[in-house]
Amino acid sequence: MRTFRFTAVAAVFGAMLFLSACASSGRGAIAPPPAESENLVDAYQIGIDDIVQVSVWRNPELGITVPVRPDGKISVPLVGDVSAGGRTPNEVAKEIQQRLGAFVRDPQVAVILTDLRSHEYLSRVRVTGAVRQPISIPFRQGMTVLDAVLAAGGVTEFAAPAKSDLYRKSGDSTRSYAVRLDHILEDGDLTTNFKVAPGDVITVPERTL
Repeated sequence: MRTFRFTAVAAVFGAMLFLSACASSGRGAIAPPPAESENLVDAYQIGIDDIVQVSVWRNPELGITVPVRPDGKISVPLVGDVSAGGRTPNEVAKEIQQRLGAFVRDPQVAVILTDLRSHEYLSRVRVTGAVRQPISIPFRQGMTVLDAVLAAGGVTEFAAPAKSDLYRKSGDSTRSYAVRLDHILEDGDLTTNFKVAPGDVITVPERTL
């Protein structure tokens, strides 16, 4: 009976300490952006002047990196013209894969956007606040918070990197995600080194005296 009471009291005490720690942090638990946000590029509709890379597994000679022509098409070896404008990379890859099947056994095709030129301003990533050079840079697939901050020259001596945030538009609203930039830069802890998405804004506030 005594063992049961001790265990119960210990559990309650531990829960109180946890809640107290969360309350004292002021920012709450760190939550990453939703997983589906990492697939925004896959859902992006290709536009004129975007640069796309087509690769065919085990057939490097069929790979190309080309801009989308004004007519919305790209030319692929063996296949010829393929409509890319207004379609997602996955949709284009599936068509190329299907048409290549007449020439290549079991082709595996990947289509990757390497430069989003058609929606340049909508797809840019911006870093503001206490960084050495606030910037607006083109989104690149695989770009992370650290990549963007380093492109801005890093933080200044007046920065409060522990209070950094990533802002992402979702529909008609904008959500913020806490970024522990101090952990990333000082400790190599990449827990909050989130992948950025087109249109993201990263802010690094100045510390208060």
